[in-house]
Amino acid sequence: MKKNKKNTPETEAGNVVDNQVDKNLPEVENEAEPEEAPEVDIEQLQAENQKLREDYLRAFAEAENTKRRCAQEIEKNNKYAISSFGKNLLSVADNLHRAIEAVAKDDNKENCEALLKGVELTEAELMKVFNKFGISRMDIMGKVFDPNFHQVIQEVEDASKPAGTVIAELQTGYMLNDRLLREAMVVVTKGGPAAH
Repeated sequence: MKKNKKNTPETEAGNVVDNQVDKNLPEVENEAEPEEAPEVDIEQLQAENQKLREDYLRAFAEAENTKRRCAQEIEKNNKYAISSFGKNLLSVADNLHRAIEAVAKDDNKENCEALLKGVELTEAELMKVFNKFGISRMDIMGKVFDPNFHQVIQEVEDASKPAGTVIAELQTGYMLNDRLLREAMVVVTKGGPAAH
């Protein structure tokens, strides 16, 4: 026997509320679907995280490279800052050297000894200052001509030496640290065997 349920206002109100709650709730068809959505989000977030990390590392490396290049540029500027100063003093060094050579060739050495000694001391002091700032004379006598460091003023026939051997220096060449400050003006041989 079935009991007849009477529809009372309370039960009717409960049924209406149950129906409305059921309509508002989303239907869950497959419980595996919500799990897949977070996995896709996690993979996407991991990919974005990896990209941001790579971008950060790239930017950091670029900043480090820029810092290193700036430090090298500052070092180079400090090392070669006196370039024009050195070039202007080279003519002074040349004149001192010429004076020494002229006095040394004079037959009346007794009259010139004091002058020669003074000029030699002045040149020695100038060379000390040059060395202090990284300026040095090139040692080129007997070496093979190098267009990067020498300017040929004259060629002399000499079959006993390899062609292109420096046999005279007309103007001294100078280096500023490892950079050419002024090329040497030289006389080289020709007619001999090829230089190696």
